[in-house]
Amino acid sequence: MKTQHPPVAGGPAQGPGGAVGMAGNDVLDVRNLTISFRTPNGMITAVNDVSFRVGRGETVALVGESGSGKSVTSLGILRLTPPAPASVSSGQVYLRAPDGTVRDLLALPEREMQGLRGTAVSMVFQEPMTSFNPLHTIGAQIAEGIRVHRGLGKRAAFDRAAELLDMVGIPAARQRLLSYPHEMSGGMRQRAMIAMALACDPDLLIADEPTTALDVTIQAQILELLRDLQQRTRMAMIFITHNLGVVAEIADRVMVMYNGRVVERADVAPLFKAPRMPYTVGLLRSVPRLDLAGHRLGPLPAIPGNVPSPYSPPPGCSFEPRCEHSVAGRCDQRVPALDEIGGDHWVRCVRWDEINWSRA
Repeated sequence: MKTQHPPVAGGPAQGPGGAVGMAGNDVLDVRNLTISFRTPNGMITAVNDVSFRVGRGETVALVGESGSGKSVTSLGILRLTPPAPASVSSGQVYLRAPDGTVRDLLALPEREMQGLRGTAVSMVFQEPMTSFNPLHTIGAQIAEGIRVHRGLGKRAAFDRAAELLDMVGIPAARQRLLSYPHEMSGGMRQRAMIAMALACDPDLLIADEPTTALDVTIQAQILELLRDLQQRTRMAMIFITHNLGVVAEIADRVMVMYNGRVVERADVAPLFKAPRMPYTVGLLRSVPRLDLAGHRLGPLPAIPGNVPSPYSPPPGCSFEPRCEHSVAGRCDQRVPALDEIGGDHWVRCVRWDEINWSRA
């Protein structure tokens, strides 16, 4: 057993930020990212020492309850959190740009960062109804980014916008360019949001709960669309969700977050087959299973309690107050390290090798 931060594989890659150990297939390499916010009651840490990588053509899912730090992690990568001193970020976020150079996004001037948003890295936000400007047509909003980043004229930008709407499966795409957000259904707005995010062919797409509030049929269509686009473009993707059923459908690797920290990280099949963090086990238990439909098994198990307040986090494992396997004097004394238990499977639990998981 090893206790350390997950290593960064591969040889050095040179960029404006200096030599960094970044594998040739990696598009994003996040190291020790910490994000804190200043509040009237003092500083709170929303993301605490998070590290992970995303390779070309790979999907990494960020999973956890509301308040676990998933969305703040994504906003921190894009530097969309409030400027200091309202928020403070530390660590490194290395991105391989389209020209092959590697840049630390947290160290770039804001002007350079603006040039990378929407081109090298783009984002599908949680709720398209509030993410689109209600005063402008869908076509104008998609074309704006194309004109700014690609330097195309108005007609060419609108032609490209029509191509994108057609690519994401919106019928009568050219006519839909003139629609306002409120004139489209939830599924169509989500597709339009994906089209806008893909307008400049990003190497990395961050999808923040893109299927939330959609019915299961539209949800399946959106997932199929993202899979198809990823296969065609080989873009890397970070998929943020609390739905483990969606994770099984789309992810290659999974990173489970709780109270701002990574508590388990593994390839999707091993994590679903043999989770080793009690929090992950609790999340999987709460997912309805089709193979048990019709059996009288009572209500789905729920994790007791709530995510701890960021103003007063527990001194030890943050999940300890809710964990049925916690042991006084061990779990409540210090924050466990992230341990590698084999096969690039990492767990933050001092008892992962002691618990009888067949009964857990």
